[in-house]
Amino acid sequence: MPGKGTTDQKMRISIVGSGYVGLVAGACLAEIGHDVICVDNDGDKISALQAGQTVIHEEFLPELLARLRNKRLTFTTDIAKAVRSSSVVFIAVGTPPSETGEADLSWLEAVCHDIAREIDSFKVIAVKSTVPVGTSRWIRRILIRYGAPLGSFEVGSNPEFLREGTGVTDFLYPDRIIVGSDDDRCTAILRQLYQPLTDGSYAHLKGAIPFPDDAILPANLIVTATNSAELIKHAANAFLAMKVSFINAISSICEPAGADIEEVCEGMGADQRIGTLFMRPGIGYGGSCFPKDLAAFRAVAREFGYDFRLLEEVMRINDEQRHMFLRKVRSALWTLKGKRLAVLGLAFKGGTDDIRESPAIAVIRMLMKERCEIVAYDPAAMERARKEFSDAPIAFAASAYEAAEKADALLILTDWEEFTALDFPRLRQAMNHPILIDGRNLFSRAEMESHGFSYFSVGRQEATPSARPQANERQFSNEEENREAA
Repeated sequence: MPGKGTTDQKMRISIVGSGYVGLVAGACLAEIGHDVICVDNDGDKISALQAGQTVIHEEFLPELLARLRNKRLTFTTDIAKAVRSSSVVFIAVGTPPSETGEADLSWLEAVCHDIAREIDSFKVIAVKSTVPVGTSRWIRRILIRYGAPLGSFEVGSNPEFLREGTGVTDFLYPDRIIVGSDDDRCTAILRQLYQPLTDGSYAHLKGAIPFPDDAILPANLIVTATNSAELIKHAANAFLAMKVSFINAISSICEPAGADIEEVCEGMGADQRIGTLFMRPGIGYGGSCFPKDLAAFRAVAREFGYDFRLLEEVMRINDEQRHMFLRKVRSALWTLKGKRLAVLGLAFKGGTDDIRESPAIAVIRMLMKERCEIVAYDPAAMERARKEFSDAPIAFAASAYEAAEKADALLILTDWEEFTALDFPRLRQAMNHPILIDGRNLFSRAEMESHGFSYFSVGRQEATPSARPQANERQFSNEEENREAA
């Protein structure tokens, strides 16, 4: 089985920070054969992980935790013990935005203080947190300032490029591994650590997590200077966010021009220089990475004397996309006050329970200000959303069909795959009015027309139902006729 004798050169690793990045990285490093200790100062989270709970929604993560926990993968709040017993220490703590948009590195500094006191043999300190360029050099200074002996450590940058929802496969079958290092010994250790991925041996083991169809095997490891690695992470996220905002801007032109954004995306994406990835129009990007990383990257550029106005426009378009969707809802329903709206999707994207900076949450709050009645459903993010809306008048449904009961319109706000398999005749029968407003363009106009829905989407023309009236429409017509006859 993977995770048992996968590499002949196993290492003892500690990962400080057991959030999305730290937990996925820890489980995957244990899966390829290393002994891993995940550290976090959140005692409740560590207790839950020790008890076998997954704590985050991530495909394949439950399987990894089940087969590796208390074997190659352990959890603790004791950072001192973890650091002393490890040859490689990964830092994966959060770097939230400050009020000015700069990355707040206070958690990072606090961790460095704790690590410095426990360095008793040579260790590689590898930074997975997304940080401004130049941070690794500052970490070296801080470690020495807090008492780490000269020559007892080296700092490397090893940014992650995990997509929530596919984090496990992204880690085990990456399109590239970036190792930023200014020291040969540090480079050699990190190369060795990733060897089961870079020589392709893990992928062919019996019981390995299956690799996706587009996997690059073996993984490509790129060695750069630490400053370059840190810049790669920010630049990559900024570029992807730019693609999202660009296609959303094009979608805003398509509707008044009578064009179809899906056809435009197909034509553009066929150009290999452009490609189709991140060319999906919708209500904008969200999550824990793009919003904060763009703000932090803009601050970094400003520090180095460059006015990166392109990033400001990317962020402006993203914010405007949510307001544009609200206008679309208003256009479909005319007035919003008192309307009962079924909302499908709360997470910032399908495949995760993360609601941080979720555009779905932002749209719901806008609708609440319009005094709409909201009934929401999400396959994974309900519990987190309940806490987010603890003081707000929102109802949560146990299924999409329950949410649709007596709804004046159905809104798609997250691109969950299961939404594409809904029973639309059943949904239509449950609703007051067959109006579907799709913020993720999950469906074709023809399909929704055939199901009898008035269908509104992003960057496409409105679709009007062409099917014969359904039972609830005939009933409504009969009631009108009876009233007129009376």
